[in-house]
Amino acid sequence: MEYPNDDYGPARPVDVSHVPDAVPRDEPYSKYGNPSSYTVRGRTYHVLDTGEGYREKGLASWYGLKFHGRRTSSGEAYDMYAMTAAHKTLPLPTWVRVTNLDNGSSVVVKVNDRGPFHSGRIIDLSYAAASRLGVLGKGTAPVEVVALQVEKPATVAAKAADARQFPLWVQAGAFASEANARLLLHRLEGLSGLQGRIRPLEQLSGRIYRVWLGPVSSEWQLQQLTKKLPEWGIESYRVVQ
Repeated sequence: MEYPNDDYGPARPVDVSHVPDAVPRDEPYSKYGNPSSYTVRGRTYHVLDTGEGYREKGLASWYGLKFHGRRTSSGEAYDMYAMTAAHKTLPLPTWVRVTNLDNGSSVVVKVNDRGPFHSGRIIDLSYAAASRLGVLGKGTAPVEVVALQVEKPATVAAKAADARQFPLWVQAGAFASEANARLLLHRLEGLSGLQGRIRPLEQLSGRIYRVWLGPVSSEWQLQQLTKKLPEWGIESYRVVQ
């Protein structure tokens, strides 16, 4: 890969004020972009195992049309109008918040490329990110770069489970007819082996009869029950206290 010094932007400035920040999300690390180490211009860089806890201050630069549309180190195509960046050692991808220390502007970018390979520079911003931060005119600016952590779905689920107070109930339906509610309750009691109850609720439109199944005493029992509900024709349900 080339690393030219004579990069440039579009002939006329492009308004990128509408381009939103990158949104951190759970993505696997790039197999292509994360060797344990690599060498550029005679210097060897060691890729970090994780971006957790990463925070650094230094100079930010930017890159534009010289690389627009070309393959980045992660394998993605470089889009100078997207909120991305290049970093020498953070794993790809990593999401970071970049703050311009001169003006206080801040953006979130996805690190999906390698660079900048110039002394003193810690991050290379896309044209869009550099524009949003006010870096285009000067070419470089002092910044602080902070890695953002992405919550994995399993972590989110675990936190929700920790917040639950057992025992609880599963609301499997709500009916205007008490007779229909009791028919469903009787069927679900037979299928699940659990006891249930009918919980009336007064609304402006009239009384409804909610079918509650339980009590459920553990997260494991709740997972087993909710896996079965679709098989029993219950596509929509609520967990209630």
